[in-house]
Amino acid sequence: MKNNGLLRDDKLHEECGVFGIYAPAGTEVARDIYDGLIALQHRGQESAGISVSDTEGPKGNINTKKGMGLVSEVFNKEELARLPGNIGVGHVRYSTTGGSSLVNAQPIAMNYIKGSLALVHNGNIVNSDELKEKQMRMGHAHFTSSDTEVLAYEIIRERVASPTIEEAVKRAAKDLRGGYALVIMSPRKLIAVRDPFGIKPLVMGKKGDAVIFASESAAIVSVGAELIRDVKPGEIVTVTEEGIASDEGLCQEKRAHCIFEYIYFARSDSVMDGIEVHDARFRAGQALADGDPVEADLVAGVPDSGLIAAEGYAQASGIPFAIAFHKNSYIGRSFIKPSPEERRSAVHRKLSVLKSVVKDKRLVLIDDSIVRGTTMRQIIELLRQAGAKEVHVRISSPPFLYPCFYGTDVPSAGQLIASEHSTEEVCRTIGADSLRYLRPEDFRTMVGDLPLCSACFDRDYPV
Repeated sequence: MKNNGLLRDDKLHEECGVFGIYAPAGTEVARDIYDGLIALQHRGQESAGISVSDTEGPKGNINTKKGMGLVSEVFNKEELARLPGNIGVGHVRYSTTGGSSLVNAQPIAMNYIKGSLALVHNGNIVNSDELKEKQMRMGHAHFTSSDTEVLAYEIIRERVASPTIEEAVKRAAKDLRGGYALVIMSPRKLIAVRDPFGIKPLVMGKKGDAVIFASESAAIVSVGAELIRDVKPGEIVTVTEEGIASDEGLCQEKRAHCIFEYIYFARSDSVMDGIEVHDARFRAGQALADGDPVEADLVAGVPDSGLIAAEGYAQASGIPFAIAFHKNSYIGRSFIKPSPEERRSAVHRKLSVLKSVVKDKRLVLIDDSIVRGTTMRQIIELLRQAGAKEVHVRISSPPFLYPCFYGTDVPSAGQLIASEHSTEEVCRTIGADSLRYLRPEDFRTMVGDLPLCSACFDRDYPV
């Protein structure tokens, strides 16, 4: 993965969120796509886009609108009214491959000799350079750095020799390596594809006679639809006016679902591969408390990602749970690389400590991860300034040791504090009284027997 190296808020970031809908003719879907993208906003805040088509309109007519910023900044009522149609796809993006610019925003919409398509993509194609070289030899020489564009050209290349768009998608998918969830629309069809390992999530729902695909079930529910099921790893689902067709020809026995969806990425009200995300995080907190004899007065979570695990820790340990922070949810975004001083002050703008809660108290502080350690160090400083006597840090994931190649913004090992330092050294660096991570064997407590990709912890890359 060509990582851009910018760790915003000292957190890991998922690459994207995707949404697609096929509704009966005469239905307008732009508003549902907008609402679905709002529900997926946490998966990407750099750009947003929507493509739509009318299945009864002029063949090949796909309208696209995309821009930099949040969904609500890119679209308004007037913009949505200019996107008529009953079939469409939408996307929110955080860049890990390709830069943060409009040229890399999605959907990618293209016209070609047999028609047109629009594509949205979550994940990373690890052999995209190999595919790009092959395509350039065939005359496709004008590429951005986005592997999504490589995907679109690969489908178009296969479409020239295929009887249908879904057959072209299947032929293209056979050559893909990596973690991905794709939703592709032609003017008459909607196609959803999930990588054979199931690294990236993709779910399917229904709203009346409309069929919906999304990165998370929370987006399905947000538009008043019912979650039907997960798209199976390796499955290709095609929706047309004739109904729904499933092709499981690329499905395989080996699976590797991204553990970090359950630790941090997904909304807590989502369900993925049959597992409630909220419950998984609660159980992670319980597992952290198991065999942890620390003496403390309160358990607190770093908002928002550490709160559920903190509740689980409190329940299992018998130590009272407390809200120790006020979070300012209205911090503006900036695409300007911050200076060290601005990065330090960002924590102060986002969080403030409730002094009456923490003064003279021994705290167990729960968060989902430590990447560079800078944010945790500042949070502990705020707690001590507010009078906390002790701060014992507990992390509901193992230490990050290795980069991710499947569309998650894990940097090089040299930027991961746990890769360069022992737990005791990290503890001293962040200024904690003690530090403990979740053990990899505790994943079973979190998600049962679900096959996992945990390569960022153990270097066991499935692809």
